[in-house]
Amino acid sequence: MKPIPISVSEIETYMKNRVGLGESFDLGVRKLKVLRKDVHFYYVNGLTDTQFIIEIVEELVAINDHEKLSTKLFSVIENRLVHQSVDKIKTLDELVDQVLSGLIVVVMEGEDTALVVDVRSYPGRTPQEPDTEKVVRGSRDGYVENIIINTALTRRRIRDERLRFEMLKVGERSKTDVAIGYIKDVADQDLIDIIRKEIEAIDIDGITMADKTIEEFLLKQGYNPFPLVRYTERADVSATHLLEGHVVIFVDTSPSVIITPTTYFHHLQHAEEYRQSPAVGTFVRWIRFLGLLSSLLLLPLWFLFVLEPSLLPEAIAFIGPNEKTNIPVIIQLFIADVGIEFLRIAAIHTPTPLSTAMGLIAAVLIGQIAIDVGLFVPEVILYVALAAIGTFATPSYELSIANKLVRLGILILVAIFHTPGLVIGTTAFILWLASIKSLNVPYLWPFIPFNPGAFVHILIRRAVPGSKIRPSIVHAKNRYKQPVK
Repeated sequence: MKPIPISVSEIETYMKNRVGLGESFDLGVRKLKVLRKDVHFYYVNGLTDTQFIIEIVEELVAINDHEKLSTKLFSVIENRLVHQSVDKIKTLDELVDQVLSGLIVVVMEGEDTALVVDVRSYPGRTPQEPDTEKVVRGSRDGYVENIIINTALTRRRIRDERLRFEMLKVGERSKTDVAIGYIKDVADQDLIDIIRKEIEAIDIDGITMADKTIEEFLLKQGYNPFPLVRYTERADVSATHLLEGHVVIFVDTSPSVIITPTTYFHHLQHAEEYRQSPAVGTFVRWIRFLGLLSSLLLLPLWFLFVLEPSLLPEAIAFIGPNEKTNIPVIIQLFIADVGIEFLRIAAIHTPTPLSTAMGLIAAVLIGQIAIDVGLFVPEVILYVALAAIGTFATPSYELSIANKLVRLGILILVAIFHTPGLVIGTTAFILWLASIKSLNVPYLWPFIPFNPGAFVHILIRRAVPGSKIRPSIVHAKNRYKQPVK
């Protein structure tokens, strides 16, 4: 690394050639004379708080030349930088990185050390409740695109001196800030070392897709559709996982954080369950599990009864299409299922004032007319809608889409092999999930391998005073949440 020259003109030439000073309108330099020597400030407009810069400049300009001639310039400026975050750097690479990260760098004639002042003021929104993790009761502050605000929201909930946020930079060109959060005497050190090593080994020009890019480098899951980490935009959710011994990854420009390690059942949890009484939370959890099962197996099971009505008990023999159609039922199911996916994508890209009208058009016009012209039988619309509701009831968006892909695969097997297709498809699905590991954690734990105590905890929402032990999968240094008496 090239050291900082003692000549500010050399530094200015380097900034012009390397960073584009004078070409990029947002890259600026402020030149002052302090103690009859040149002092330069480098900064990026839009990433710095202008008010802080003005205050610092006023302090330096106010220095009395006659009184301070005997004092070393570096010491005078260091003492006059009225800010709580001031660091020293000695290389030009650090200078460029810090300026482009939104800090200001002060260089002085005759000094080979520069001062870095953190006056970042990133553009962004204020904390607000995440759209995908709403609760009836609970906090309304969620993570935003600013990593500093996100770590502050977390530390506000865990005021422990052992809470750590290790900052790394990822991306040869983007130099994105990535923070690894954990509680030092709780989280497994091996897990922390693995995550740190994998993130430091990322070799790419930029991670503009933020946390998703980090996840793909960290887990290398290929085309496996099931999420191997959990995303959350709620500070209370990430704080809870930190206290359990998980490691949380914060990525600048992303409003969500990565929780590791996680299992299949982590993606079925929701903050609402813990904002209600244990009985209500358990009821809500079971309804969510029912929605999961309907999103996976309702359509394949109904289609099997259509193909083999003899399997139906007499009491429910009415299940199945009562009308004849020229289009095979399996084709109708696929068209309707893909059609719902069309509507979901269209709702994302439709302005909010128009999305309600679009829903009415889809429900009233398209659905009813499709039945009237004979494209669908009514039962297909009914059961596809029930499966879609189960999909939307799944808290994790990534898991809901993965379950839909599995459902379509089982439908194809049922269409080809009938009853054996349902059995083979369901069994293969469970075995596949059982073979997956997320950072050496079995994906179906505590179901496979079976852990009775932990599995009961999955089925029943315990009261907080009764939850004294941290999950064994995180290998926490301190397994007990509460003092053992």
